[in-house]
Amino acid sequence: MFHISENGSIKKFLPRPSPSHFDQINGNVVFAITERLLHNYLFPRDCPRVTYYATTKSSDADKEKFFNHPAVEFVIAVEAKWLPVIQQTTLYCYEFSAESFVLLDECAGYYISYESVEPALVRLISNVPDELFKRTNIELRVLPSLSELAGEIVQSSLNFSLIRMRNAEKNRSI
Repeated sequence: MFHISENGSIKKFLPRPSPSHFDQINGNVVFAITERLLHNYLFPRDCPRVTYYATTKSSDADKEKFFNHPAVEFVIAVEAKWLPVIQQTTLYCYEFSAESFVLLDECAGYYISYESVEPALVRLISNVPDELFKRTNIELRVLPSLSELAGEIVQSSLNFSLIRMRNAEKNRSI
């Protein structure tokens, strides 16, 4: 289990109120993600992004429309204005034991713990684009705006996450 932060000095993660509403959460929690969708969080916290991937339930038409290469399994789209921030941000990847975590949202890959969690280790990520490009099944798209893509993705048969869209340009239509 992993947690990405711009703060490299966290010794213990204490349960806090969830920033988003989930009916399944009954109290304060610590959020974590597995390696499978970790790439969605290798960005500055406030960076808006549209992320998506196909499943067995995804239509061939959607796969053809939203994926540009057969080797790509995951797409992450960010706004061009965020690219300099992404390139200059230092992140810290905290690793936890999975022991106290339970799955909250399979599509987004969210896991939660109601207990305090001490990281087993922390890894510095000083070059976010390089860290992303180590993962060969990911496409990073840089767009002028995320609004149109976000609107199309929510109508598709793909699994998706719209992250920090309140910080996106022209997000009024979402």
